[in-house]
Amino acid sequence: MFYDAENVMKAFELYTKLARDGLLDGEDFQQYMSNDEVFELLEQYTSHMECVLFVAANQLYMVPKTTTSPFHVNNEYLRKTYLKSGATNSDLYLSYFATIVLLGEFYNSYLTKEPTIHYLSLSRWVEAIDERMEVLVQHPEDRLKELERQHAYNWLSIIENWTTLDAIKESAKSQKGQTLSRLSFIHTVKKFLVKEKVINEIGNDEVELTEKTKMIVQRYFMNLEHNNEILQFLYDLEPKEGAFNADYI
Repeated sequence: MFYDAENVMKAFELYTKLARDGLLDGEDFQQYMSNDEVFELLEQYTSHMECVLFVAANQLYMVPKTTTSPFHVNNEYLRKTYLKSGATNSDLYLSYFATIVLLGEFYNSYLTKEPTIHYLSLSRWVEAIDERMEVLVQHPEDRLKELERQHAYNWLSIIENWTTLDAIKESAKSQKGQTLSRLSFIHTVKKFLVKEKVINEIGNDEVELTEKTKMIVQRYFMNLEHNNEILQFLYDLEPKEGAFNADYI
């Protein structure tokens, strides 16, 4: 199929903006929606880069659909950009875990397709992680090791990392520095999620989900078999005999 040269250039211009910013809005968004050739070309460009496009709140978002996409954010980048000096994969595992718990709070432990709350406080986020840790330690250590291979999550490392973080009940403001507190760690995770447009800060140490995140959760996150196994593991457990011994509170 032959495309109009002007539309090819317009589509490439919009693609470069998507590659840089991850979204289009305003007049750029209208160009995508109203021009069939630009629409088709953008879909082709992003598909070639193993990304998907979706619309939310009059904005067009581009997100990677595979880990082989050049736009996939790898572990090394996350460690160097957002975590403390010397951070390891164990710190990343805990960050991913904290993100799963964050979304679980908004989606009623993943029982709903729509958010059931409008905002979440950082202190409640910490409490919710404590609750999920209680679920994790109900499993014997050998079972957790077995599930690590199945889920690609280092559950023992997640428990141990959270255990080492103190639970000082100070104000959020005083916990934003380089202290080894759970609230300070959550501030670090929040910084990354805000940067990646997963959440917005709304003041009073509270956050809300972005429209981008709502769409991703509804369309992809809860529909992937791998994710479903992890969510069932974290939210559907009954107490188990021979539980892993971890005094993390």
